[in-house]
Amino acid sequence: MAMYRKLGRTSSQRKALLRNQVTMLIHHGKIRTTEAKAKEIRKLAEHLITLAVKEKDNFETVTVEAKVARKDKDGKRVKEVVDGKKVTVYDTVTKTVKKDLPSRLHARRQMLRVLYPVTEVPKELAGRKARTKKVDLTDKLFSELAPKYAGRQGGYTRIVKIGQRKGDAAMEVLIELV
Repeated sequence: MAMYRKLGRTSSQRKALLRNQVTMLIHHGKIRTTEAKAKEIRKLAEHLITLAVKEKDNFETVTVEAKVARKDKDGKRVKEVVDGKKVTVYDTVTKTVKKDLPSRLHARRQMLRVLYPVTEVPKELAGRKARTKKVDLTDKLFSELAPKYAGRQGGYTRIVKIGQRKGDAAMEVLIELV
């Protein structure tokens, strides 16, 4: 008896499919897929959320001083002449940064092994690369989903049967975060 469903694919195709589906589930909150795929996705998604819940408070806040280039009203760097050369002017800024402790860093890297990078494109700019933003799904897991599920002992996903697909009569389901 197999420990997992093979889904009629080679191992590399299967891993890529499941990684993509888990990434979209965490990004969107729900996806529509077949029942067999949903049961495999559930395993991976619940493992990632459990990691986030265990390590959600495992960081320290550090104050850091950083040099930032001064910019004018157009957003261009301000330059001044020093010894006959144009030099960028820098200001010192104090920032507070969350620094992961080793166990949280390890959990973040475990998550990044599964999750693909996601780039969000605003609807009015569809088809253009300008003003796209990258979504940090590990941060979403730690900051949004972990506090939401802190009191639960597992069972972070729900599978709802929709019906049979028209083409091949495969059972379609909606898998969503509870």
